[in-house]
Amino acid sequence: MKELIEYIARSLVDDPTQVQVLQRKKGESTEIALKVAREDMGRVIGRNGRVANAIRVLLQVAAARDGKRAFLQISEPE
Repeated sequence: MKELIEYIARSLVDDPTQVQVLQRKKGESTEIALKVAREDMGRVIGRNGRVANAIRVLLQVAAARDGKRAFLQISEPE
């Protein structure tokens, strides 16, 4: 799942070197934190959040195939 999100994010942004994906397991669910540069936030979120929602749907489908749940959080790197 981490690789899927990383691939999608690197394909969308102008500066792929700024993409960071962290994966944390919490019981039966997985939380994935996607961090991109401030300039690329608009590309990853999209108009009215459509791109972000599409990424979340793909993540949920990939997690459901494994019988798990996954959540995506998008933010800027520190």
